[in-house]
Amino acid sequence: MFELTPQQADLRDAVSALGRRYGHEYFVSKAKSGAHTTELWSEAGKLGYLGVNVPEEYGGGGGGITELAIVCEELAAAGCPLLLLVVSPAIAATVIAKHGTPDQRSAYLPGFADGSLKVAFAITEPDAGSNAHRLATTARRDGDDWLISGRKCFISGVDEAAYVLVVARVSTGDRLEPALFLVPTSSPGLQASKLEMEIVSPENQWLLYLDEVRVPADALIGGVEAGLPALFSGLNPERITVAAMAAGTARYALARASTYTATRQVWGRPIGAHQGVSHPLAHAAVQVELARLMIAKAAALYDAGRDVEAGVAANMAKYAAADAAALAVDTAIQVHGGNGMTTDYGVATLLGAVRAGRIAPVSREMILNFVAQHVLDQPKSY
Repeated sequence: MFELTPQQADLRDAVSALGRRYGHEYFVSKAKSGAHTTELWSEAGKLGYLGVNVPEEYGGGGGGITELAIVCEELAAAGCPLLLLVVSPAIAATVIAKHGTPDQRSAYLPGFADGSLKVAFAITEPDAGSNAHRLATTARRDGDDWLISGRKCFISGVDEAAYVLVVARVSTGDRLEPALFLVPTSSPGLQASKLEMEIVSPENQWLLYLDEVRVPADALIGGVEAGLPALFSGLNPERITVAAMAAGTARYALARASTYTATRQVWGRPIGAHQGVSHPLAHAAVQVELARLMIAKAAALYDAGRDVEAGVAANMAKYAAADAAALAVDTAIQVHGGNGMTTDYGVATLLGAVRAGRIAPVSREMILNFVAQHVLDQPKSY
């Protein structure tokens, strides 16, 4: 995990070059105009970068979450953090590849591989918070079909996606168990309402309302019994790729700040010559590199099939990367002085996203609960 394979190194270089051709100004212009990064997504798909974790038999690269994390990190390091990389290739494609039926894999994985298919993911609900056991969205049988009803919130990229992977609860005798349904975003009874966010991002957040949304039997991914394993198979890749995106964003901010402080002259010398400027940047750089090590460990464990260990490492990676990114962006703004708050210098535009990274997709407090219970053997606190 300390050294990339030649193939992984080539992937990192190639994705980095692609990201730099578009850059942060492109990303911000799309976000502020209400547009999407369609050109970047399409080119990345054609080059095979969006499908690096899809099995080769379905047109993908045959790699793992390690390779997808590289893609997420390098695009973010070029100033183009694409949230749908987490939602569609990391979560949805992984769930379908691991737990979908043969027909489902054949139908959907080629689209993930070339980027022509985007799938949103809907688990969060207004009244459940971090407690997934309280999900109120339900699915019930109606002949051969399923009828899904409920509400979801903070669902990314619904307006760009052909489907949304909905987590609902189904009756299994005397219990309600989670199950995953692939629901077309054009379905009657499915309504989306945009959430206005203080985040500079071309990917929007949505409230979803499902009122007896009818889907066929084959919309259920892998059957009712696959529900919980399928759900958890997508959550560790989510945390790992979110962490990789945060680390890339931190690298971008530090690179911008380092260039500025090495060239900005005050009192006859670069401001980076002053330890009051250089030490905070160096401290942030250390935190970013530590987070990157944990991301690499988490991805390696996940790709090796060591799911329990990967769960611990993925949570730690997400915690460390979110904190490191928030520190790096805040420090980058500070060393720029007033320039740091302008759009032109390209760091304040990251502030909302990195702050949100300490909350979603799992809050730092819930990660600390998890580590206390599962690593330190403390009593469950919630």
